Amino acid sequence: MKAMQIRPPAVCGLFYPADPTLLTMTIDRLLEDQDVPETPGRTLAIVSPHAGYAYSGPTAAAAYTLLRRRSFRTAVIVSPSHREYFNGISVYEGDAYRTPLGLINVDVELREKLLAYKGIITSSQLGHREEHAVEVQLPFIQRINPDAKVLPIVMGDQRSEYCLLLAQALAEILTPDCILIASSDLSHFHDQATAVDRDRLIAEDITAMKPMRLLDDLSTHKGEACGGGAIAAVMTAAQALGADRGTVLHQCTSGDVTGEMKRVVGYVAAAFTSSKPV
Repeated sequence: MKAMQIRPPAVCGLFYPADPTLLTMTIDRLLEDQDVPETPGRTLAIVSPHAGYAYSGPTAAAAYTLLRRRSFRTAVIVSPSHREYFNGISVYEGDAYRTPLGLINVDVELREKLLAYKGIITSSQLGHREEHAVEVQLPFIQRINPDAKVLPIVMGDQRSEYCLLLAQALAEILTPDCILIASSDLSHFHDQATAVDRDRLIAEDITAMKPMRLLDDLSTHKGEACGGGAIAAVMTAAQALGADRGTVLHQCTSGDVTGEMKRVVGYVAAAFTSSKPV
């Protein structure tokens, strides 16, 4: 029998606790501390940040508090690549990711459907080996839905045509028991006032559900998001699947958490929902 190919945790003990008991307690506390109102309609996608839990944990928890009200079989995570550039989009080629909470299996059947779109979407290790933007989402998924599978997608290049191609492919293969997750932080290392101003534009693009305007705001540097392409791809796919409402659930900066306002990172949690029945 062929041995499973498992991607081990790369940032546990750094971005989130390595001890399973402490990690469970941390996530449960973050989820319990969120007062997220019911969002009308069916949740098709969320945006969640990917910094250390000490900084962006409350924001991520807002997205997952909403998501735990929704049953799903597979979480499709779209993330940027922080550590290696490559031309295209990489779907993890292995069988599972490991976190301190155990294995989370890759949805191999869904991966094969996505890989049928030849060209920029390939199956590989590229972007997955040390990338934290997928990994930090997984413990939250494991706590709210222990039986869920995952499809980890890393964008080595977030140019607009790649975002649209990925969105089209996802919209064509996803079923109602899948959820989309865009992993992204917002602006980086500005003072608080500048960060708030730049992040406001991205939040407005999200609530207006304007993915092309979001990409334009990023390209002209009016706004910033390290996973802006992931947000645009997920938003576009969600729209094709019926989403007609964008809602910001939580927004802050690292300065709001630490009190250090001279050099902050922005975070947002959001949801794309459909008022139409399944």
